[in-house]
Order: sequence, then structure tokens, then C-alpha cells
Amino acid sequence: MKNYKIPMRMCCVTREKFPKKELIRIVNTTDGVKVDVTGKLNGHGAYIKKDIHVLEKAVNNKVLEKTLEVEISNDIYKELENIINN
Repeated sequence: MKNYKIPMRMCCVTREKFPKKELIRIVNTTDGVKVDVTGKLNGHGAYIKKDIHVLEKAVNNKVLEKTLEVEISNDIYKELENIINN
């Protein structure tokens, strides 16, 4: 049986590496900032761990805004919270 390489990505808040499936991708596209559930949208992306404490830290320190170099609305943060809690 063949061993496949697990794609690792870094959380922009904690700066730790995790398997891609344990993270949520936020993308700055030409249409604005979107939460990328599929992980395949075009644009500059940032990953965040699926943890409510990490999300709170990202909101307080504006880590995603600094990483993506764009202002992020509260709707995006609410969408992230819903994804984490489900």
C-alpha cells in the first residue's frame, strides 16, 4: 500500500503546522474576502485552526487583516464561528 503525503499548512495565528483538513482557509479574491470551504478558490489565502480560542485571538489581534492586507467584515468572522461550532 502506498503512503501518501499529507499536505501541511501553517495557522497564521498560532504559527503551528497542521494537516490541511484541520484548518479553515480564508481567501482574498477579486470579489472580496471569502471563507474557502473547498480549499481551491483563487486568490491570496490564509489558514486558521478550527478552534474558537484561536478565532478570538485572530479577531482581537487582527491577524487575518494583517496577513491578507484587507479589512475583514464581521460577517466573515461570524461565518468562521459557525463553521468551527458545527
